[in-house]
Amino acid sequence: MQHFISVHDVTDIDALVQEGLRHKQSPFAFEHLGKHKTIGLLFFNQSLRTRLSTQRAAQNLGMNTMALNVGQDSWGLELEEGVVMDGNNAEHVKEAAAVMGKYCDILAVRAFAGLQDREKDYAETVMTQFKKYAGVPIVNLESATRHPLQSLADCITIEEYKTTTRPKVVLTWAPHFKALPQAVANSFCEWMNRRDVEFVVTHPEGYELSPNYVGNAKVIYNQDEAFTGADFIYAKNWSSYQNYGQVLTRDASWMITKQKMELTNNGKFMHCLPVRRNMKVTDEVLDSEQSIVIEQAGNRVWSAQAVLKRILEGLG
Repeated sequence: MQHFISVHDVTDIDALVQEGLRHKQSPFAFEHLGKHKTIGLLFFNQSLRTRLSTQRAAQNLGMNTMALNVGQDSWGLELEEGVVMDGNNAEHVKEAAAVMGKYCDILAVRAFAGLQDREKDYAETVMTQFKKYAGVPIVNLESATRHPLQSLADCITIEEYKTTTRPKVVLTWAPHFKALPQAVANSFCEWMNRRDVEFVVTHPEGYELSPNYVGNAKVIYNQDEAFTGADFIYAKNWSSYQNYGQVLTRDASWMITKQKMELTNNGKFMHCLPVRRNMKVTDEVLDSEQSIVIEQAGNRVWSAQAVLKRILEGLG
């Protein structure tokens, strides 16, 4: 594996999921691979699970880690080509990425969507520019359109908790008071479409995701219908794709409740965290035995470790 920017960089998801599960059983079995290697963790946005889990995964593999908050710990970076740099950004990504590539063997980058310009966000400028100029493997710690390490952790979690060969997995929109990106939802769709599951997406009308990500998922606008018989409920808010970045409704009836979970096949509740309690999901669900959000978050270490191992093996 040269880069890990999306599911398209993975040739065998099943094998990568099993790799993550093996790391979970034996975290330090490959710590020799990262000896004298350094990963740089670059954050344009806030992070808790992604920052800590990736750092822990790298350390389990024997790597040194360096973390940088762009604009706080560094100069502001200019990402556009051919611009007159007379604004707030003091350094261009051409030099910054190339220099970081001299200091690090792998660069991991986190940069959210701006939710102002759909074309610009979906062009994935940050990831594209770092891949172009760094000269080292790039790992996506969440981009404008995807969060593949989260999706891999989700696959690992579903593999652990499924009780049937082909479970029904439902991605449901949940209400939120402000606009959030489509990255987690997009990425989850991409990965689920490549898994042996019955995959359903449910949301209010107007919250359709890009068809390029929804793929073959069955889209249902009735949440109760979608939940019926489900083995896994994955809740996530996203803002409108068509009316880009807008909050079209805060309809509280889409919040995940005990009554809705009772429609499932004793389904497990999943969320990538952080989660707004009693807005997206009730305390009663989140604190119940059906909730596996903590285990899901724990698997972020093993998803990152599986990916980093594959990249390290390619470095030799």
